[in-house]
Parts: sequence; structure tokens; C-alpha cells
Amino acid sequence: MSTRVSRRALLKALAVGTGAVTLASCAAPNQPRFTESGARRLTMWGSWSGDQAKQIQTQLAAFNAAQTEYEFHYVPQGVLEEKMLTGIASGNVPDLVLWDRWQTAKYGRRGALQEVDSWAARDGVDLGTFYSEAVREMSVGDQTFGLPLIVDTRAIFYNKTHLDEAGVRPPTTWAELADAAEALTVREGGRLKRAGFEIQDVGLFSMWLGQADGHLLDPTERYTAFDSEQGLEVLDFWDDLLHERKIYELGFSDGIDAFAQGVVSMKYDGPWNLPTWDAVDGLEFGIVPAVKGPRGGSGASMGGFGLVIPTGAPCPEGAWELMKWWAVDEQNSLAFAEISKNIPANVEASRRAVQTVDDRFAPLVETIEVATVRPPVPGYSDVEGLALIPALQQVMSGATAGPAALTDAAHQGDRILEANR
Repeated sequence: MSTRVSRRALLKALAVGTGAVTLASCAAPNQPRFTESGARRLTMWGSWSGDQAKQIQTQLAAFNAAQTEYEFHYVPQGVLEEKMLTGIASGNVPDLVLWDRWQTAKYGRRGALQEVDSWAARDGVDLGTFYSEAVREMSVGDQTFGLPLIVDTRAIFYNKTHLDEAGVRPPTTWAELADAAEALTVREGGRLKRAGFEIQDVGLFSMWLGQADGHLLDPTERYTAFDSEQGLEVLDFWDDLLHERKIYELGFSDGIDAFAQGVVSMKYDGPWNLPTWDAVDGLEFGIVPAVKGPRGGSGASMGGFGLVIPTGAPCPEGAWELMKWWAVDEQNSLAFAEISKNIPANVEASRRAVQTVDDRFAPLVETIEVATVRPPVPGYSDVEGLALIPALQQVMSGATAGPAALTDAAHQGDRILEANR
């Protein structure tokens, strides 16, 4: 039998706690949860596991040592959102959650998360401390559902050895990217041996669309806008790279780290891979900002995580204290950047991280400065997941022509947006 929660159960869970959130101290638990020293034992959930879980545990240990009232413990969770929703329905939720900000529009408006504007106002926390796009992604209407913690984006990572041997400079525009990728591609006997540029992740369409001066939604954010000249321009460019210049083949890098193995010369990627690639013997790589589009458009996508307090959390006050300590304080934000090699969502901390943590953050931070989040509109995540991405995959595989695919995805996306209004 499937363990997935029924739609009815999810809706019931999401309906819990839709009223206004008031400032409160820790609610009395059914059973006392205190350490021998008298600190209240609190729990944090997140989807990070393995080495990433150790990074969080290290940061929590620092918080636990910095004060005596709370002691936080991290518990990794698979299918995090589903577990949290069923936990809300059953009254079994953690105090704090490491949250993919992308999910906020879907869950925040339905009462699954507690707003933090009241706490921020009480304690003088300026949300302008963070990248505005990251805050926007954690907001629904005029309510903010958590604090941004880290931001990420995609910049061009390139193999220095490959570019030096080919006499190629790191690209700054679409045209330069296409020419460099073609020069870097190696074929033997008609078979692709080294791809000049990895172009496989259709989830980056929003970034390419921004570079082409296009938009995912119209100005009202009620209807899709990617079925446009700019959207087709992106697909035409992808087609040129794949089928005219033949700089990559779909599936070429499936199941392997092709960049680490030296069979991909350039790719869009993020800071999370720095520790992995630093450990590869003989791999010398550089990073440049996301390239500009055909008319000089700067397009980049911002992602990342935040900290949220779920509805029904046993100790929201303790969760808020950790959120402030970790996300608002520059030094603590920088400490986690050092631990995890992630870029802080705190603007000043991110800029300082270039000097104090890793100077290779510079092109990434430069890209983040112009990056935008995907529309934080109820239903948009399903527009992308159920309509746009499948359509783009069909185009890339050659099963559907670009204009028809975008038109069909736009019509389906408009229906999804309407259903969520």
C-alpha cells in the first residue's frame, strides 16, 4: 500500500492554524523536554543529510554553546513537506524547519507556516538585511513566512586546462558561449568524447528566458508569458547548440560527474559543488558570472533555503531565537558559509564572504545581485512542474516542436493559475 498522504488529508492539514499568529513563549509540552542543565530540548527538521547534515549539526552546536535556554537537535527527513503536513494534522511537528523557499507560496497561504513579521517588528529585525528576492520568495501577500538563510544561483564553471589548450576565453555572452563550446567540443570517429558545454537541465529555462529579456508570467502574475518570442529564442539557441554546433548530446553526462571527469568543459552550476571539485586531483576550474543574452540582458535565477516555523511548533519563541542568531547576525552567517560553502542570504555577509571565506564566491555573488526568484505565486510551482518542464523535455528530445510545446504549456499553466486563485 502506498504511504502517500491523500489529497483530503493534506488539505485538512493545510487548513490548520490559518488564523493570525500571535507572539508566544514555548507551549507546555505533553511531556517535559529538558536537558540535565535545564535547557529546553528543541528539534529542527530538514531535507539535508550526510555531510550537509553534519554542517547543520556543527552550526547548531555553536548556537547551543552560545546560550543556555535552548538546545537544538537536527533530524533529517525524507519527503519533508509531506511529513510536516501530516505532522501538523497529528500535532507532531518540529520547532524549526530548514525550508526550500520555493515551496512557500504553496504552503504559506494555507496556514502550514507561521508568519514572522510580528517577531521581526518586536525585535527590530530589518528584513532589508536580506536579498529582497529571497524575502519575496518567503512571502505571500504582505506576510513573511520565515527568514532567508542561504542563496544560490548558477554561474559558468569552466575547465581552465581545456580553455587554455583551445585558446578560448571564458564566455560573457550567448554568442561567445556558443563559439567557445564549439571550439572545446571533441569528437572521435563521430562520437562525442568531450562536450564543450553541458546543456541538459531544462529547469534552467527561467534563467535563459531572463537573459533573452522574457518573463515567465505577465505583469499581473495571473497568466503565463513564456509562450513568447523570447521563449522561442531560448529554444532556438538550445537547438543551435545541440543540433547545429553539436556541442552536447542528451544523456551524455547522465549518472556521472562529467565536469569532474573532464568530459564536459563548461557548465552552469552553483557553489554547492566547490568542495567536491576542489577534491578532484588535477581539476583546475574557474567561475564567471552568468552570460548575457543577445541584447545584453542579465538573467539569473536565485534559489536557496530559509528557516521557517511550522504551525503548531512546540516552541516558536526558541525557533525565532535561533533564526535571528543564524540568519540575521553577520558573523554567524559567515561561520555557516565557512562550514558549508554556501552563500549567506544576508547581503553584507555574502559580500564579506568573498574576502573571508572564498574569493571564488565573487562571480556567484555578482550573479546573485541581478538574480530573480521564480514567481512566488500560488500555483506557479505546478505550472513549472506539471506543464512547462514536461513540455521543454519533449522539445529537447525532439518529440515536439518548440512553438507547439510552449503554447500547450502556457494554456495548461493558465488553467493551473486560475485554479489556485
